[in-house]
Amino acid sequence: MTLDLRIGLGFDLHRLAPGRPCILGGIELPHDAGPVGHSDGDAVLHAVADAVLGAAGLDDLGTLFPDTDPNGEGADSRALLASCWGRVREAGWALGNLDVVIATEGPRIAPHRAAMRASIAALLEGQPEQVNVKGKSLEGMGALAGGAGVAVQVVALLRRA
Repeated sequence: MTLDLRIGLGFDLHRLAPGRPCILGGIELPHDAGPVGHSDGDAVLHAVADAVLGAAGLDDLGTLFPDTDPNGEGADSRALLASCWGRVREAGWALGNLDVVIATEGPRIAPHRAAMRASIAALLEGQPEQVNVKGKSLEGMGALAGGAGVAVQVVALLRRA
């Protein structure tokens, strides 16, 4: 049986550290702390990559770009997602839609939603209306409270191209 629609789930989590650029969703947000990671730490694009790779039945981001590879040090997550998306397209899939939830008490997400939607859509050869981005507060609870980090969950729907 061949399915014409596939769903994938992506998740990523990064600490926020003072003095690092706050890059989320492929754009830089004005904030005094940014995600720490082997690459630029863009947890949004990392979760998007895992969601679309998972929907296509392909290896995950960490397998394709391990954090033990010195070539990936400081990598631009837009380039990582573009590479992943190329694999998804080669496997015969196109974007249906994405739903992105960004949980943090760090940078405010709402003022940047439109720019993130446009950035992500462009990377996935789609339209902004195919990408939804929501910011959620942690209400002072858990290890990420007080702006200590950012957690991102993404659901992707792909359709056969």
